[in-house]
Amino acid sequence: MTIAYDSPAAIKTFLEAEGLAMSKRFGQNFLVDPNAREKLYSALGTTEPVHIWEIGPGIGAMTALLLERGHRVTAFEIDHGFARILRGLFGDNPSFSLIEGDFLKTWKGALSDRPDIIFGNLPYNVALAIIADLLENKGVPRRMIFTVQKEAARRIASGPGTKDYSAFSVLCASVCRTKILYDIGASAFWPRPRVTSSVVSLSPRPDPIAADDRSGFSRFVRSAFSSRRKTLRNNVQAMDNDFAANFDETLERLGIQADIRAEALQPEQLAAVYFALSSPRN
Repeated sequence: MTIAYDSPAAIKTFLEAEGLAMSKRFGQNFLVDPNAREKLYSALGTTEPVHIWEIGPGIGAMTALLLERGHRVTAFEIDHGFARILRGLFGDNPSFSLIEGDFLKTWKGALSDRPDIIFGNLPYNVALAIIADLLENKGVPRRMIFTVQKEAARRIASGPGTKDYSAFSVLCASVCRTKILYDIGASAFWPRPRVTSSVVSLSPRPDPIAADDRSGFSRFVRSAFSSRRKTLRNNVQAMDNDFAANFDETLERLGIQADIRAEALQPEQLAAVYFALSSPRN
């Protein structure tokens, strides 16, 4: 079994012969531009064979490239038809393993064999949920490279005072160094998506929010950003009345204005507020 990954017509014929069709539900788009695949491989930043988790390999264009370069690949594929294709293509390769099902439901069971890199062309409808789940649950390897919708990439990498800065931006920046590497035009994919894609990099920062604190911090930040027209005080106190009595005192102690909005604060400042309010002395 071979697939001409550079040819939309050949892929279409292959899928029809296998009785498969593209699924809008899973946000499936194949990267058919070989130069784009090579550039994406370079973004992984490794010159030696490593263990890579690939999320959503589809019919294996990047999987084939990774295996050819000597890497060990654990592929997570939700589409049962594509999983069948992947087993046929790579099942005999000892460097390949397949975990079939929803990544959000299966990845924690694979943590006994942690990856060096997590990589994937993430479905637009679940990209942020996947990244948040990894960040909140000790699933951060030395490098993560994802292709996501450009708007999602902005939410990942934006800073204070920008329109895309959000609770999700704060979570990402509190755990990782984030960067938008480059854009990929729709013409590189088949079928062509109606959006521009961006490649983003996330690598652990040296002083992240501790793993055991991330879930609580994430809930706090979501509340802090719940209404962008309201102050940090109003949003947070609506979440937890226990914070009300000491809120202004806490902000004053941290040198933060009492009427400030969450989107004006650095992730480190929001973390300082969270831990100060959560401290027993409050």
